[in-house]
Amino acid sequence: MLYYLFEYFDKTLDIPGTGVFQYITFRSALALMLSLLLSTIYGKRIINFLRKQQVGETVRELGLAGQNEKAGTPTMGGLIIIFATLVPVLLFARLHNIYIVLLIVTTLWMGTIGFIDDYIKIFKKDKEGLKGIFKVIGQVGLGLIVGTVLYFNPAVTVRTDTGYVGNSKVATTVVLPAPIEEKSTATTIPFVKNNEFDYAELLAWTGEGYEKWAWLIFIPVVIFIITAVSNGANLTDGIDGLAAGTSAISVLALGIFTFVSGNIIFSNYLNIMYIPNSGEMTVFISAFVGSLIGFLWYNSYPASVFMGDTGSLTIGGIIAVLAIAVRKELLIPLLCGIFLVENFSVVLQVSYFKFTKKRFGEGRRIFLMSPLHHHYQKKGYHESKIVTRFWIVAIMLAILSIVTLKLR
Repeated sequence: MLYYLFEYFDKTLDIPGTGVFQYITFRSALALMLSLLLSTIYGKRIINFLRKQQVGETVRELGLAGQNEKAGTPTMGGLIIIFATLVPVLLFARLHNIYIVLLIVTTLWMGTIGFIDDYIKIFKKDKEGLKGIFKVIGQVGLGLIVGTVLYFNPAVTVRTDTGYVGNSKVATTVVLPAPIEEKSTATTIPFVKNNEFDYAELLAWTGEGYEKWAWLIFIPVVIFIITAVSNGANLTDGIDGLAAGTSAISVLALGIFTFVSGNIIFSNYLNIMYIPNSGEMTVFISAFVGSLIGFLWYNSYPASVFMGDTGSLTIGGIIAVLAIAVRKELLIPLLCGIFLVENFSVVLQVSYFKFTKKRFGEGRRIFLMSPLHHHYQKKGYHESKIVTRFWIVAIMLAILSIVTLKLR
């Protein structure tokens, strides 16, 4: 909203200095600072409100050190993340940008699913929460919306030619032709030269005109990614500071991708896909990172609040949509490697237990406990040490992901 106000001041009233709001970097910095302030200052008030409403976590007896002490800690802390993200976005982002609209819808949609799940657990005293089938239906519904908009909306385009001109010693003015933008389902394959891959190519065997049926591939892929990443974030939220910290690291890396992909000069220099208007997502990402870091003020060990499914499902949904929008979804297994390993540890544990029970009549386990962070707790590691080491791994994965901009 302030963006449009200052745009009026600049273009209509010609007030000096107001044009600074046109810069994404300036608005991103403001969004980051405001989200940090909101999450740290008003976060305490939200926690006190949740405590008064007796929104306390019910802890299962897992035989983990320090687990019982967490009983009664307020949950639904994801409300802090959502609040501290949306307020700066509404103030500083260009709200008519299709990517910003999708991210706002994703935040509210996944936040609502998570809130319903937490509400059932806490107020209905049902430890299972929202039935898994309804969660999946909600995730699929969001995937349908995001996939349909990204495929059919005319504002979602990519560059086919930036009019690149090499170095020249001739002192002449070179006018670059306007970039050619087109609808495309192209994405990026990491670590591969000439690394653009079009989902439509999977239908090339059907003959001429196959491009118009690319949505049959693209939309299901979007649905799968959103469902998988949101569930991965949900499983990672198990000990103090783990999900919020690793997510902040991954999202910060995505912020670099959105900024360079939305800038024709940087994308040209790095020889990567130019995605018009995608740079605006940097404002959203800055607000989101600020809210996650501010949330850690209260969620670091010993946690004063848990994010609950209200936060974890929202985080996963946002990361998935960001990666898809900036055409980096194939980087998710690397960038969100912590989510992947946590998810995979549960799948392995359950599958192996069922297999051995059927084969030998007795279920056996690969890990002492799943998800993986509980395995290390069972081995006697303090949860602060586990979280710190997972953060370090997340930083390494984020750096490796960023390096893919040049390493091919």
